[in-house]
Amino acid sequence: MGNNQKKIVPRMENYEDDGPWMWVSFAPGCRLIVAFAIGPRKQYIADELVESTAKCLSESMPLFVSDGLEFHAKALLKKFGETEEFSRTGKRGRPKKPKLVPPDDLRYAQVIKKRKGGKLQKIVKKIMFGKDIEESEISTSLLERQNLTFRQDNNRVSRKTIGFSKKIACLINRMVLYCTHFNFCREHAGLTYQDGRNVKCKNTPAREAGITESKWKLRDLLTFRSFKTST
Repeated sequence: MGNNQKKIVPRMENYEDDGPWMWVSFAPGCRLIVAFAIGPRKQYIADELVESTAKCLSESMPLFVSDGLEFHAKALLKKFGETEEFSRTGKRGRPKKPKLVPPDDLRYAQVIKKRKGGKLQKIVKKIMFGKDIEESEISTSLLERQNLTFRQDNNRVSRKTIGFSKKIACLINRMVLYCTHFNFCREHAGLTYQDGRNVKCKNTPAREAGITESKWKLRDLLTFRSFKTST
């Protein structure tokens, strides 16, 4: 190769969009990993994450908070939005097409981080859907800390690692086991309760959320029959 050829260096925003990402739905109050999806930064992965999250929700709609990625708003509208019809005006031209609008109980906000030269310059909190949202409620700090915990605990999702999964299916299976163990077995320093002897104890996310009545051991997790087998 000649010395006059230019070296092509990918821009950071293009580089970060390449390859699979782990999308996480997280309940900060109880530190519960609600759902996750693995795939590129595309709309269909955001739709998959919102769909999985919706199956775990109670009747009351929570406050959704995410980064500034546009796919989240579209996915929430697709799942929870209501179709608004426009009546004919009697004037010439085509009538307005129906569109999806957020229902009154759908609340969604974004934390937008603006960077320059790779350095954080400004953080903007933006309300996308809903009302009665306090600025203090708009935060992704606990989820960002959870992302760091993912990388610390699991070499497969660490940055610049040689322990990556060669197949997406293997990575998904590994993360299912990790997230289940995190929710049901792993005690969290930020979750505490008083036991029968009035001793302060650490709690697990699943017990804090009321999903289980006790903290599981690894044996309980590995021997739990999660599906029925034919006899």
